[in-house]
Amino acid sequence: MGTDEQTPADIAEKAKEHLHSTSLTPQEYEELKHSVAELSPIFTNESAYFVLGSYGRPEIYRLQLVKDRLNRRTDTYAFLMVDIRSEWVNTYVKFRLLADYTDYLVGVTEHDSGGFLVEQGYFTALEAYFTKTRVFKRDYSGIDSGEVDTNVNLEKPYSGMQTAIFDMLNDADRPCIWQSEDDLMECVEALP
Repeated sequence: MGTDEQTPADIAEKAKEHLHSTSLTPQEYEELKHSVAELSPIFTNESAYFVLGSYGRPEIYRLQLVKDRLNRRTDTYAFLMVDIRSEWVNTYVKFRLLADYTDYLVGVTEHDSGGFLVEQGYFTALEAYFTKTRVFKRDYSGIDSGEVDTNVNLEKPYSGMQTAIFDMLNDADRPCIWQSEDDLMECVEALP
């Protein structure tokens, strides 16, 4: 982002926008205040990448690979949601604030089980998120089931809702298809 750091009041105001007619509890406000320091790399680096995907094993390993490869770039901060204090009670607000302030949302998708299915809906529902979203979609065509380390249904790895999202991202030239971890790293290298 490379902009001035936000104050706790700025971030709390943004959080209130996402809560509509409700407000932060005193505990949530305190957690938010204490987390502002953790958000400073988002504001002090030229580019910030919020890496999303399944936290199952071995999927989280690949998320870490993407994050680590991005963090090799100069003046870049890449992170997972779990890297920012886990004591936030309201993870919806946490996700929205992180997505609001980062430059790129990078989804690593491998199947329709767990992971970040709700977040994928935000990619297309909110224009501000759609414009900064890139998705790395795993393709299983021609892969032997013995080569797959997740419990994915190889015949139908993605839901109809995900497929529609992929189509929208494809029309905007934003997906990158991968099969191997080497392919995944090539997707990372192609990111702006």
